[in-house]
Amino acid sequence: MNAVIAAVGIMLILSLSRVHVVIALIVGALVGGLTGGLGIDATLKAFNSGLGGGATVALSYALLGAFAVAIAKSGMAHALADKALAMVDRQHANGGGQVKWLLIGLLWVVAIASQNILPIHIAFIPLLVPPLLYVLTKLQLDRRLIACVMTFGLITPYMFLPVGFGNIFLNEILLANVARSGVDISGINVTHAMGIPALGMVAGLLIAFVSYRKKRVYDLARIEQVEQVAVQYNPLSLMVAGVAIAAAFIIQLLLDSMIIGALAGFLIFSVSGIVKWRDTDDLFTEGMKMMAMIGFIMIAASGFAEVMKATGEVQTLVESSASYIDHSKGIGALLMLLVGLLVTMGIGSSFSTVPILAAIFVPLCVQLGFSPLAIVCIVGTAGALGDAGSPASDSTLGPTSGLNIDGQHHHIWDTVVPTFLHYNLPLLVFGWAAAMVL
Repeated sequence: MNAVIAAVGIMLILSLSRVHVVIALIVGALVGGLTGGLGIDATLKAFNSGLGGGATVALSYALLGAFAVAIAKSGMAHALADKALAMVDRQHANGGGQVKWLLIGLLWVVAIASQNILPIHIAFIPLLVPPLLYVLTKLQLDRRLIACVMTFGLITPYMFLPVGFGNIFLNEILLANVARSGVDISGINVTHAMGIPALGMVAGLLIAFVSYRKKRVYDLARIEQVEQVAVQYNPLSLMVAGVAIAAAFIIQLLLDSMIIGALAGFLIFSVSGIVKWRDTDDLFTEGMKMMAMIGFIMIAASGFAEVMKATGEVQTLVESSASYIDHSKGIGALLMLLVGLLVTMGIGSSFSTVPILAAIFVPLCVQLGFSPLAIVCIVGTAGALGDAGSPASDSTLGPTSGLNIDGQHHHIWDTVVPTFLHYNLPLLVFGWAAAMVL
């Protein structure tokens, strides 16, 4: 059996069986390495060498957690939550319908903006979602819907709009790798190439609103234990919070470092006195604990990805799939998309998947007679497939980090499975259709 299939299969089976994702990734990496002929020593060496690749991201999220707790201390996010809660109480007769759609719309817009307008990716989630969780729970909103809304905003913009992270994915990675593989990309509109697959994401979001339309009851007492619902705040603390957030985001954009941005924001809270100097150590530790899970999963995922690369069987998987195509465009497009889904679910990053796939997919597409526009669509969709629904993707880990602060939102069954079903399946269908018509 191919090592990639074995590793990803074991990882997914264990995750679905409620084994912790970190353990599932480690066991999957060991199985993949041994199946790929690396041996135990070489597998462990590859896994250990890959751990450093996730360390920067893990530290970034840990500091963001500390920054988020400092913002909570200032009361800024809670001021927003209090206003929303007051609106819910006023609209109690009709179930707070307007507030529900207002909050869903807010999270949707912020998630989209985090990819293009203000490219901070998932940094907004620990800052915005926990304080709103009490309101969302009072409205009895199904958190699986919120996970789908945020995941849509984290993925669709970068795979369709060439701005911010979209510019990196579409122009610097997708088009560059297709061109490097020998296809003339002059005159290709990458937004046109990815338009139909993006409609698949839209269709998945609309289906999610139907799937999770019913109310779901959560325990309010458990939220009150971990997230203060009555925080004292004043104009000064709100102003300092605004300055800290602005400084953090500007520094992140200028230096391209979430670590320095979050650290600067935290220091502004400390120097201003909003966070007492004697409390900084405990508060910093509390914030790091909040984001510890996502950090460890990202570190383990980097080790897992390094083992997959070391086996050399990602390329073998792609090449063996080519033998089943038999000059059929339809079968070829479907198999390439399925391979992309499998590889991205294992690696957890669309940005890392495209260079791996393009080197082999592009010559195969040329041989099958696909147009340059269709080739860009196939490679781009194959890379994007699996970002939603991967246990190790920050597009699923981010929403879980905000929705599970009270332990009532399971990463696999409440984020990974819903996003896999609502996004990967439509994206597979729409991506295949696009390859056939472009």
